[in-house]
Amino acid sequence: MDVDVVVVGGGAMGSAAAWQLALRGRSVVLLEQFREGHHVGASHGATRNFNTAYAEDDYLALVSEARGLWDGLAKEAGTRLLDLVGLANHGNVARLREVRSAHAERGIASHFISAKEAGERWPGMAFRSDVLFVPESGRVRAAEALRVLRTSAEAHGARFEYSTPVRDIRVLGDDRAVVVTDSQEITAHRVVVTAGAWTSKLVGTQVPLPRLVVTQEQPAHFTPINGSQLWPSFNHAPDPGDPHDDYWYSPVYGMLTPDEGVKAGWHGVGPVTDPDARTFQPEPVQLEALRRYAREWLPGVDAESAVPISCTYTSTANEDFVLDRFGPLVIGAGFSGHGFKFTPAIGRVLADLVDGIDAPHRFSGRSRA
Repeated sequence: MDVDVVVVGGGAMGSAAAWQLALRGRSVVLLEQFREGHHVGASHGATRNFNTAYAEDDYLALVSEARGLWDGLAKEAGTRLLDLVGLANHGNVARLREVRSAHAERGIASHFISAKEAGERWPGMAFRSDVLFVPESGRVRAAEALRVLRTSAEAHGARFEYSTPVRDIRVLGDDRAVVVTDSQEITAHRVVVTAGAWTSKLVGTQVPLPRLVVTQEQPAHFTPINGSQLWPSFNHAPDPGDPHDDYWYSPVYGMLTPDEGVKAGWHGVGPVTDPDARTFQPEPVQLEALRRYAREWLPGVDAESAVPISCTYTSTANEDFVLDRFGPLVIGAGFSGHGFKFTPAIGRVLADLVDGIDAPHRFSGRSRA
């Protein structure tokens, strides 16, 4: 079989790439090793933060583009993909001032409120210092987003094949590669690899990727004590030098996931793992520290009700994404636990790379190999 593009990996980024390529009239086959809706990788779950709290202009440009694309997808599908409940950022106020300045330059609405006002507005949370509130942020309906991306991609001619592991990718030249599965060989001008935790296993010997570290993360859902309380999404950084935060493993992120509870988690500090040999069991010391965080900072939840979730992060050293092309191979990797909000814009960048248009320099894998 010959096609324009094979996409390897059917999570958020692969689905978005297939969607964008199909919109451009390319013949596209997406191959996913697991069944649809599996919980083995990084894209499953009902919600993700939609967060614009970046100070870096290239990230702000990408998330602003993503917002428009999310809205367009939602309109096309007749559904809602973003819940703009707002996002409260607190801790490390010096960094938040940098974010606010970057927002002002880009015309992104955000403003500081005092810890007292924040506590009165959101009594389920505790605050120590000023809070940067971003009203046009909130959460992405992640599971629904995957469904909509696939539906739109298929409506424009893409084909999605699940339970189809890729066994080999053979590069035949700058404009030709062969993708091998158990049942077929597909020849393509480009192969987009969005394989998450399996990226290095699949193409690490063929392209000069930066080091990608796979960790098993364990956020948890906590049961709200009062179901009528309002909850913004949130990011909470430890205050530099404050001994009260010494037990923290990292900044904390979270959001209300309807019907599941308030999700909260450490960021990118889980045990390093092989994606094919995961335990799916929470690391008990980190989980107890997360419960302690909930007791101290989330008074609106039952801290002992924690239901751990298991997912993978695939992280670069500086948490920047890898979006690059090497001959016929286009790589999207290293989304480091903060990529989902950007999904439709990442799909556009990957489709551009297929068409020979460079990604923003920050995301060049070659510059960090």
